[in-house]
Amino acid sequence: MKHYRTFRDFWPFYLQEHARPMTRGLHYVGTSLSIGLGLFAVAESRFWPLVALPVAGYGFAWISHLIIEHNRPATFHYPLWSLAADFKMWFRFVTGRLSGDLTRAGIRADGTIDPRFRL
Repeated sequence: MKHYRTFRDFWPFYLQEHARPMTRGLHYVGTSLSIGLGLFAVAESRFWPLVALPVAGYGFAWISHLIIEHNRPATFHYPLWSLAADFKMWFRFVTGRLSGDLTRAGIRADGTIDPRFRL
């Protein structure tokens, strides 16, 4: 695996590792659940939802890599950047700005990657 020195360089790699729409979809579910659990924990002053955060967030993500993307999650090599990228991908999806990033990373609508862009 290539070593990335900046998050900006890592971002297209991260998107390519999440090329298939269903992979991204399961990540959105996990990230949304994590955000919801975090907000609930704060609003209700309860500890238990915080314990469930990694299970909700990473559970959906890792399953998607195993059964859909067939690759190893980037979080094993870049844990903090992967976490930041999960939230960036979710936010850009929710705000309707992810499609441009996917295009720049060479990701086609069908979830394949243009070989000229492959990192």
